[in-house]
Amino acid sequence: MGIYNVMEDVVRDVLSKNKRDLHLTCDCERCLNDIMAIALNELPPHYIANEKHSPYIRAAHEADRQGATNILSIVARAARIVSSSPRCENAIANERTP
Repeated sequence: MGIYNVMEDVVRDVLSKNKRDLHLTCDCERCLNDIMAIALNELPPHYIANEKHSPYIRAAHEADRQGATNILSIVARAARIVSSSPRCENAIANERTP
């Protein structure tokens, strides 16, 4: 394993745990990846070189209430952006349907 950004796992966990509460218009892989990309671009990376430390870093982010709230807020904002302008095939198909 090379270098890995643990924030990807943290954001993925937050997104999957809160998917229902985020009221996504689409939860296809493309839309979820768009949400993650937008959120990750707003969050500081947390790189590790040893994968066995990933669970500890993820647990630390969950234990930090203010940090966890901040991450959820950023993910929610990203979800609103993607839901208002999805770029997936589902959205394109819906635009074509009269």
